Amino acid sequence: MMSEIRVFSGIQPSGDMHLGNYLGAVRQWVENQGKGKQNFYCIVDLHAHTILRDSQELRDNTRSLAAMLFACGLDPNISTIFIQSQVRAHAEACWLLNCVTPLGWLERMTQYKDKKDKLNSISAALLDYPVLQAGDIILYDANEVPIGEDQKQHVELSRDIAQRFNNLFGETFVLPEPIVLDIGARVMNLSNPLSKMSKSFQENDGGVVGLLDSDAEIIKTIKRAVTDSGNEIKFSADKDKAGVNNLLGIYKVITGKSVENVEKDFEGTKGYGVLKEKVGEIVVDTISPIRAKYQEFMSDPSELDRLLEIGAENARSISEPKVMEMKNKMGFI
Repeated sequence: MMSEIRVFSGIQPSGDMHLGNYLGAVRQWVENQGKGKQNFYCIVDLHAHTILRDSQELRDNTRSLAAMLFACGLDPNISTIFIQSQVRAHAEACWLLNCVTPLGWLERMTQYKDKKDKLNSISAALLDYPVLQAGDIILYDANEVPIGEDQKQHVELSRDIAQRFNNLFGETFVLPEPIVLDIGARVMNLSNPLSKMSKSFQENDGGVVGLLDSDAEIIKTIKRAVTDSGNEIKFSADKDKAGVNNLLGIYKVITGKSVENVEKDFEGTKGYGVLKEKVGEIVVDTISPIRAKYQEFMSDPSELDRLLEIGAENARSISEPKVMEMKNKMGFI
């Protein structure tokens, strides 16, 4: 029986990482290493193909994301960092779990319904990817899955699939629990602070701070951040103050200060220019060393491959015996 809690997180290689990815998830992953839990961080490239992508673009994005995760501080000596498609058990487990998953469970998924309405043509993979996601999680008997609020339904489905398999074939999987990440780390788009900072925004949107942006580009983006016609620098629930809230939130998360101490830092300051200047400075100080480490990893492909193979080997050592257990219980010879 496992004594250590296991944590599973996945991230798609769908474009360059931005400040929202880092503060909202990856920085917390880094900080939670070595705290008595086994952490698994998976680059879910199989999920990326639910909407077909250019093959070279996917390869480039996958390697770039791996380099960025290591540059941010994920340590292969403490955590298991691997590429999904390099561990065959994920694809095999998906098929086995398909056999026990009712179609209706997949058709009710909110994200599937949203995308189905927006796309002219959809693949079977788009409908089925929650089953692959369930396999990603339960193959490792993950106890916890850190997520944003919008992913809660998917982890609940993973629990349902695991429970159904257990009921049909005997106790096999741990039932995972969704752990909703600190809402304080939610970074909004700087041009539209009512929307989350996202890779889906076009590059010329001007509201996204990329982790590969130069210092000058970062400062420029933050200087152009939407605020309001007032000049009071305080947290507020007023939607009209969403832009200022967003900048203060970024400052709070990076500095680790309380709401009271953040507001104290700007006490007596009138106008948002000083706020933008200070936020720009701490964001540059945060991103600049990450960008430099990223370039080091990208300039040494063999070292990057070596680190990824360490993670893949560890993932295989856990997931392959689990698939064999599944097959034996289901009657495969």
